[in-house]
Amino acid sequence: MAEREKKGLIARWLEGKERSEEYARSTLPTNRWSLFWDILKGRLGRLVIVNLLMAVTFLPLAGVIIWRMLAMSMNGMLGPYGSGLGVGYPVMPDVVGYAEMSVFQADLVFFALFIPAGAIAAVGISGGAYIIRNLLWTEGIFVANDFLRGIKRNYLNVLEAVLILTLLLFVARTMGNLADYLVAVGSPASGWMIASKVVGYLLMAFSILLCFWMISLGINYKQGPWALFRNAVVMTIGTFPQTVFFAAAATWPVFLAIFGGNMASIIGIILLLLIGLSYLFLVWLDFTQWAFDKYVNPNIGVVTGRGLYNKEKQKMNAPEQVADSAAMREYRRQIVAQGKSKLVCRPVKPIDDGMEIYQLPESFSREDLQKLKESKQAIREDVKEYEEAHKNDERYVEYNRQFEERERALQEEDVGKKKKKPRRPKMLTKR
Repeated sequence: MAEREKKGLIARWLEGKERSEEYARSTLPTNRWSLFWDILKGRLGRLVIVNLLMAVTFLPLAGVIIWRMLAMSMNGMLGPYGSGLGVGYPVMPDVVGYAEMSVFQADLVFFALFIPAGAIAAVGISGGAYIIRNLLWTEGIFVANDFLRGIKRNYLNVLEAVLILTLLLFVARTMGNLADYLVAVGSPASGWMIASKVVGYLLMAFSILLCFWMISLGINYKQGPWALFRNAVVMTIGTFPQTVFFAAAATWPVFLAIFGGNMASIIGIILLLLIGLSYLFLVWLDFTQWAFDKYVNPNIGVVTGRGLYNKEKQKMNAPEQVADSAAMREYRRQIVAQGKSKLVCRPVKPIDDGMEIYQLPESFSREDLQKLKESKQAIREDVKEYEEAHKNDERYVEYNRQFEERERALQEEDVGKKKKKPRRPKMLTKR
């Protein structure tokens, strides 16, 4: 038995695990948890770059939030709420509900500005989330190109989700401020307004989860606006406990930045600028890929477990699993459409058989031209003889037979289908 070469520490460090004898594919991610940590550790630089690209599009939204905070602080300092001449200066005989009305009027402007600011942020979300989804699928990425491609492909779906969230936020905040004002002035309908305020905040919390699901669905599947909303509602309700848990696990840097206070808020803001947004979508899209593999992909013929290594090789290579894949059927259709490969379907004579074309001298005669013509004709005849002698070889016969069977199967599939207008797949339905 050959002795195993003993390598030093530097040699093992330079070569890495991939070239060591102990390395095996079983060390690759086999579940969503390990895939998350693998991407977080191995693609940290890419995640930071993607986060910075998304953070740029969030600047208008951050600007509106900071503007509102400054305006509210200024209103608290300059408003007629302190002691002085009468109840303040200038004299105001009645300030009941004044603070609530000031907040109501200011929030009408600021929360309305959240809508166009959210539309700008949707640009970064559509591009960044698309890159992170490709990372979860373990596909090669080019950050700039894929970011632009993600915007082109997913912006409308992401915009729909963001518009629903910001519009509901505007309505909920308006109803909440109105309820505070009516309670302050002692309106008889204040009880109903408080109930509407509670309902609005509950609806707001649900809309955040709904928005997350709409973003994930819009990036992974082609579907219309109504189908996107309907499927997001179904997924939110159907996986509600898991949705709440992973939404909280994904958004804790956001809540730390908003509600942390002093030093904690500064840490949260730094995290959001560096990696917080990428982390948010990495956690959320990783969770939704698990949900899609469990509830959606098997029903619509899409391969499951993308990005994961399957230890059961026989199961992974099972023909029935490949046959159910819509992507594989489309790949076969493209092969048939391109036609047979001329290099594979028939014998091709090797060029190292010793035959050469006659080379014309610098000054040649009619006899030299005749020799050149004869040499070319001899090569053509030799190629035909070789092709005729080997046309029944097993590899050519087998290739042509498989190609014809594949072409016939696709033709029968097309004939068997009814001529209907193509419709988008209905997800979450049993077949």
